[in-house]
Amino acid sequence: MVAFENVGAPLELPVLLSGILIAGVIGFVVVITAGDAYLELVGQTEYWKISAAVLGLLVVLSYLFTGFLGILVFVVAAAIGMVPVRLRARRVHLMGVLIGPLMLGV
Repeated sequence: MVAFENVGAPLELPVLLSGILIAGVIGFVVVITAGDAYLELVGQTEYWKISAAVLGLLVVLSYLFTGFLGILVFVVAAAIGMVPVRLRARRVHLMGVLIGPLMLGV
């Protein structure tokens, strides 16, 4: 809602619902027309190449949105996310880091 207000987009329900409907129809058509070809391409690609592409995309997006500080935070968060894997613990315990600030509204 804040993003809509910042760009001056209309906040009227019929406009928003029609935008959602149009986006849904376009997404449906794209999935029907390109979905099988996409799944075939991804199915033939080696797993490490997909992982490297996703990692690269995340690093680029992190830089574009937040700069070098964002990449630093990204690397630290990834390292913290690997701790439960190394200790053979469940990752759900890391969710407390998110729940606390969300409950406080920070």
